[in-house]
Amino acid sequence: MDSPGNVPDGPGVLAGMRTDHSKDRTTRPATPIRRLTAIGIGLAAVGAIALSSPQPLPALRLAAAAQAVTAPAEGAYWHTRTLWKGTYSHQLGRGKNRYWVEEQKVSERWTALDGRTWRGYRELGVRPKSAADERAWRRDGSPTTWTRTANGMTASLSTKPDKGMVILNLDAKGAPLIGFDLVDRMLSYEQAQAMPTDPAGLKAWIDKASRDPNSGVSDDGRESYVRGQLVGILSDAPVKEVRAAAYEALPTIPGVRSLGKVEDPRGRTGQGFLVDLGWGKGSGGSRQKQFTDTERLIVDTGTMTPLASEVKYGGEPLRAKTSTATTVTLQIGWTDGKPSVPALP
Repeated sequence: MDSPGNVPDGPGVLAGMRTDHSKDRTTRPATPIRRLTAIGIGLAAVGAIALSSPQPLPALRLAAAAQAVTAPAEGAYWHTRTLWKGTYSHQLGRGKNRYWVEEQKVSERWTALDGRTWRGYRELGVRPKSAADERAWRRDGSPTTWTRTANGMTASLSTKPDKGMVILNLDAKGAPLIGFDLVDRMLSYEQAQAMPTDPAGLKAWIDKASRDPNSGVSDDGRESYVRGQLVGILSDAPVKEVRAAAYEALPTIPGVRSLGKVEDPRGRTGQGFLVDLGWGKGSGGSRQKQFTDTERLIVDTGTMTPLASEVKYGGEPLRAKTSTATTVTLQIGWTDGKPSVPALP
């Protein structure tokens, strides 16, 4: 098996491009829940934003500095592959023939044991959101590309999939960004293994991380931060025992309600949670309008990984209407498959 460093360059493989697609999850507000930024939002900005250097770890003891480190037998990379679907932010069309379209995007992430991470992206093309939108689209001449929205804003949309790309995560200086991105820190595989594996200990560990001066988390946002980090650990932690602790801790956090057994969009059964994503005060302490965003999260209790996530946005003054974005996990776990441009689903 070739080493991670031997991933070949080729069409769509941008080994030196910098990116800020930090977590491949559905976009939420950037502060105080910085880790919950995500899949599919702003992919056109790939390469335009450099990743900042990782902040130093807070003075936390990762429970088991003496714990034995065991390399996984299942593969060389911790790998996730997800499909995101959401409504484009502005209507398209002309005159009375205005319509909404849905975007679909495949995202993948591969993190090697040495901490190097590759990310793959592929736009799958847009399509009218509803039957009424399709009728308006046909009256508009059934266009297959758009350069302007209905209100004249610049757009770059197509009904056809693009070629996609795969990139190596680099820091602001152009060096590989090393580590598993957990609790807003870049942790080595050894450190990830040493994270607390009991629910109370994991919550306390995240809470302490949020109190680091570099975290930027306000006192009013700390509860939301802990809640968001527990959700992120379910897909990002390469250690099942840590994911299990996050799963058990999640329903003990205010703003999380258990839904029991539910089905995801592909008919798979898992444990459902309804997660409140709102908060009241900004990091500066000034009162902001309360967000009413919620996430319906479905977890596979066998692997302790997400099956799907549906985020409903609403209540923000800048949004014209409530919208929904769905992320479905297609693959997650250890793999020997090398980073490559995402295949069409």
